[in-house]
Amino acid sequence: MENKIKIDFDKTFKNYSSNDELGFKKNNLENFIKKGLPGRKLESWKFSDLNQIINKNIGELNFYIDPSKENLIDNALIVKDFDHNKIVFINGKVEELDFSFEDKDKVKILKEFDISTKIKSKNSLLNLNNAFCKNFYKITISKSYTMNRPLIIYHVSTNNISSTTLNSQLNFILEENSSLKIVDIYEDKSEKNFINIFYNFTLEENAILKNFKIDKSQNSNIKYSYNNIDQSKNSVSETFILSNGSKFLKNEINCNLNGQYSSAFINGVFSLDSDKHHEIRTSVNHLVENTKSYQLIKSVLDDKSKSVYQGKIYVSPDAQKTDGYQLSKCILLDKNTEFNAKPELEIYADDVKCSHGSASGSLNENSIFYLRSRGLSYKQAKKLLISGFFLDVIEKITDEEIKNFIKRTMELNQ
Repeated sequence: MENKIKIDFDKTFKNYSSNDELGFKKNNLENFIKKGLPGRKLESWKFSDLNQIINKNIGELNFYIDPSKENLIDNALIVKDFDHNKIVFINGKVEELDFSFEDKDKVKILKEFDISTKIKSKNSLLNLNNAFCKNFYKITISKSYTMNRPLIIYHVSTNNISSTTLNSQLNFILEENSSLKIVDIYEDKSEKNFINIFYNFTLEENAILKNFKIDKSQNSNIKYSYNNIDQSKNSVSETFILSNGSKFLKNEINCNLNGQYSSAFINGVFSLDSDKHHEIRTSVNHLVENTKSYQLIKSVLDDKSKSVYQGKIYVSPDAQKTDGYQLSKCILLDKNTEFNAKPELEIYADDVKCSHGSASGSLNENSIFYLRSRGLSYKQAKKLLISGFFLDVIEKITDEEIKNFIKRTMELNQ
């Protein structure tokens, strides 16, 4: 891989004009080559080896994308359910930024390289992303401004690309008392690519972030998504993950509660079949007193699929009065499915309320029998029980418009 990636890097950036940015990229490239793709030796990748997954499902990766290829936006992919702002990535490149529902003075978009805003992490996939991501955007929501409409970020891969690494990165600043709702939607026309996405969020005092990630498109791509969230006093972050379509998908959330009375809510559902492997890994760091976190993850697994939930709550010595909760549950529909849970509490304060738990099992046959005695078929009874299992998580979404959109996406209203 080393020779291939160096050749593709030189080919990609042979005419690059910014020496500072090019130096930053070269340094990240060298760090990625040293570390390689993450595997089981890392605690955060205890249940999977990305190198093996890519070799098995993709083969040799390409890192170069021909910039002359024209990427046209397929309007059929655009959500019609509600008005929204949009950012459209096609094969890792931003093709459209449309904030037409917003006051242009209140939403500031800068296309610039700023090392001070980069995520601080030892993650080798961040090194890969920094090395090959061509466009760095910083989006600032101004003080006391609430976005009029949600922002949908479309991640589109087209059918003229394969065996390629697609890197994208966005940096969001939510100033004091501002609010932002983001819906991430994956639309995959390609097969067998590696998609690598990084977001960095800075929430100032009283800011509110809601991020909903929807992976529903059925495909053979391998995906990794990382959110870094830094929160100030009284700020709130809400993250929801629907994990369903891709061959492999790992969502990783790192949340730092830096200000008093800040809170983080992370909820997600796995609905998997066809030998898919999906993971959610969270790390919520309570760094000052009077902070709160809540995590609820539910899985329904069928046909040799596998889900993993690794959730960590860290409480520093200064974080008295912490309230931290996490719970994962799984329904196994097939004897060949696999659910792995690794809840963690690392607590260095003595006045806290923290709990974690995990449970798995099959559908309740008594409940199925009862529903069938009321005239439902076995298939209808099974679907009703699974819908009820998921709705417990869906109902925690605090935005009604997006909640109903996700219900329709999951066909929970039928």
